[in-house]
Amino acid sequence: MIISQLEDIEKVAKINEGKNLKYSILTMGCQQNENDSEKLSGIIEKMHYTKTENLSESDLIVFNTCCVRENAEDRLFGKLGEVKKYKEEKGTIIAIGGCMMQEKHIVEKLKESYPFFDIVFGTHTLHKFPTDLLEILSNRKRIEDILDIDGEVIEGLPIKRDDNIKASVTIMNGCNNFCSYCIVPYVRGRERSRLPKDILEEIKGLAKDGYKEITLLGQNVNSYLRVEREQNKTFEEYEGVNSFATLLRAINKIDGIERIRFISPHPKDFTDDVIEAIRDCNKVCKLIHLPLQSGSTNVLKVMNRKYTKEQYLNLVEKMRNTIPNVTFSTDIIVGFPGETEEDFVDTLDVVKKVNFEQVYMFIYSRRVGTPGDKMENQIPEEIKHERFNRLKELVESQIAVRNKEYVGTTQTVLIEGKSKTNEQMLTGRTDSNKVVVLEAKEDLIGKMANLKIVSEHMWYLKGKVI
Repeated sequence: MIISQLEDIEKVAKINEGKNLKYSILTMGCQQNENDSEKLSGIIEKMHYTKTENLSESDLIVFNTCCVRENAEDRLFGKLGEVKKYKEEKGTIIAIGGCMMQEKHIVEKLKESYPFFDIVFGTHTLHKFPTDLLEILSNRKRIEDILDIDGEVIEGLPIKRDDNIKASVTIMNGCNNFCSYCIVPYVRGRERSRLPKDILEEIKGLAKDGYKEITLLGQNVNSYLRVEREQNKTFEEYEGVNSFATLLRAINKIDGIERIRFISPHPKDFTDDVIEAIRDCNKVCKLIHLPLQSGSTNVLKVMNRKYTKEQYLNLVEKMRNTIPNVTFSTDIIVGFPGETEEDFVDTLDVVKKVNFEQVYMFIYSRRVGTPGDKMENQIPEEIKHERFNRLKELVESQIAVRNKEYVGTTQTVLIEGKSKTNEQMLTGRTDSNKVVVLEAKEDLIGKMANLKIVSEHMWYLKGKVI
């Protein structure tokens, strides 16, 4: 199937030859969306478009949407209102893709209120973008290219990465968990794992190109190849990879790669072999993102998370006993339907006990099509915000204490580039994902450096080359 897409890339490139066309991509959402946008950029640049951040000079504008948070919808509709004038003035092609396009009510709203778009494509049809664009350039007839069934794993698409030091690599698509607050299984489909060979060859290529850090992506990375094993599907083992644990060990052997991260795992699937692989693999960062969502066993049950407060805390304790210097980050949703004050206090209790390195906090947002949206015991907005502020206060007080513990220590930091807020400074991250700024020569960019931490600030540390 990909052969026809590559042929269509060549056809569009021929149409566009010599025209100096420009494109913009607006990415909304998670790192999976960012990875998809890098693939779109790779496809589009092969078709003789040059990237620009200026929407007004774009001949092609692509929106890669997210539907996890309600404000993502507001942002999309606001931006569509902004680009309508470019469509009217110069015929800019407007394409809208990503998770939100898998929601029928959103597509209907687009057709009703923003009918000037040219292409709508879903999460399972990203690879068909060259064909859709070719059709628009040839016939100018609006295209809706969305599949409700689970898409295939497509290999061989060009990719244009935004970074030349760190890269994300998707290892699987979709999710089988159906948490009651989450729309992802409905818009990205069921779990499908990429073949071990395809993943390892991609990472070896990145190492050859000088990339130092790899982040493995998936909605539930630690169940990699689980569905295939359970369904007795045949897949080609490569370098002994038949699980997430063996994948980590294989990547750890790749020369040139200095660091390996992964998001997002599920606590219920954190098996001993994965914990041992993190312990044994020197390149795998010891910061583990372990989504909590709620500290209340009652709320977790309604969320369909399939673990209890006690099981989560026991898992943290097991990791601390197995993995030296392990740290944790997490996701927490405040104000899920039915959450009582006692339930929320349970969440605060887990936060106090685990003492997370980072906490990504969210106020519960209703998503059409999820069980949570239909629950009657929705929490009033003022209570959600009051609880969110209490959680934020606790987390920030813990971070302030943890930051002080870094001062005077030596940290190995991957230097990523110039600081966005001060071009005279360089910036990088520790194994535990703490941002560190430092004064140093630019030839340090892309290298691992041992830094002494000399001061701490709420959202970053300051280091000095030893």
